This record gives sequence, C-alpha cells and structure tokens, in this order.
Amino acid sequence: MEKNKKLVIVGSGETGLIAYEYFQFDSDYEVVAFSVNKQYITDTIICDLPVVPLETLEEKYSPKEYDVYVAISSGKLNRNRTKVYQESKAKGYKCASYISSKAFVWRNVEVGENCFIFENNTLQPFVKVGDNVTLWSGNHIGHNSIIKDNCFISSHCVISGFCEVGENSFLGVNCTIEDNTKIAKDNFIGADALIQKDTSEKDFYQLKQTELSKVNTHRLFKIKED
Repeated sequence: MEKNKKLVIVGSGETGLIAYEYFQFDSDYEVVAFSVNKQYITDTIICDLPVVPLETLEEKYSPKEYDVYVAISSGKLNRNRTKVYQESKAKGYKCASYISSKAFVWRNVEVGENCFIFENNTLQPFVKVGDNVTLWSGNHIGHNSIIKDNCFISSHCVISGFCEVGENSFLGVNCTIEDNTKIAKDNFIGADALIQKDTSEKDFYQLKQTELSKVNTHRLFKIKED
C-alpha cells in the first residue's frame, strides 16, 4: 500500500503500539513519531521512532503536514482519550481514522475522525459512527444504527438494527443490544449483557461471573498425579 500521508500516534502504551502496527502495515499512512505528555515520557525511542512531548508537538510536526491519531483506551468512560483528542484538535491537527482492510463496511456508512475499526467488524448500510470511537475486533453493527462520539465497543458485540449508543458509553465483550434500543450516554454495558429496552444516563449493567463448581477438574476427569 502506497504511503502518501504522515502520522503521529499520540500515546505510547499498549494501545499506541497496536495502533502503530495497523496504521503502518495496513493503511496509506507512514507513522513518523509517537507523542505523549512530557511527564509520561519514559523512552525517547519506540519502534525506532522518536517520542515527542505533546506540549510542543506542533513545533516539529506541523498540523499542515502531519495528522495524528490519539491512541488511548477507554479509561474513565473514555474521558482520558477524549481529553487528549480535544487537545490535539485545539492544536490544529486533523485526527486520522483507521478502518481495517479486513472489516466489512458498507458503501454508505459514515465514520468520523479519530476512529479505529479493527478486523472482522461488520457495519451494515446506513450506519453512522461518530468521532473518537473504537470498534475492537468482530462486532456486528446492524443497519441504520448510530454510535455517537467517544464510545468504546469491545469485541463480539451485537448492536442490532435501528439502535443508538450514546456518547462516552462502553460496551463489554459479547453484549447484545436488541433492535430499536437506545443506550443513553455514559453507560457501561458489561460483558455478555442483554439489553432489550432503552437505558437511562449513567446506567451500569453487569452480569455475575459464572459460579465456580465445587468439583475441581482433577476430580471431574478422574486425574491422579503420579
């Protein structure tokens, strides 16, 4: 793939390194540097690229020539990522979005900026994805659904048709949102949850962990150690 644009990844932790892999090897962006707030710099070189203080990033990498991607996870209901995203925008940067070459995204899907859509996501017709949204691997986003700004959708979530996910919300792995359901802003939908009716702001849904059996594996499978 021809590299005709240059990118600085804002964030040097686990999410930053993952973003580097995808942008560098599955996009038309050449990653040229990492950037974090000065107080958090522990390494000056990552992946053979410089780590530049965010406070002075524009002095070396002009917003007229370089885009950024803010690679921060879902901490504090995505507030951490949103804060740095807004700081980057205030500096004049365009925030790049990544859509995996192995994702299915229908022709009229709308995707905002600073979004990251991993492999094996399915986005059906008329879906709208706002700004600063992460869709981890393997989700189904049904037709005519809307994911608003600053959301984080974990892996293997099913968002059925004509649904809406409110700002800043987090959806855990394997959760299911039924057709025509609205998830309000600032919701946390835990792993494997089933949502069948509209939620309210700040709602928290969490299923209990599977109960531990009183029979251990050695007894169950009649294992006797020598």
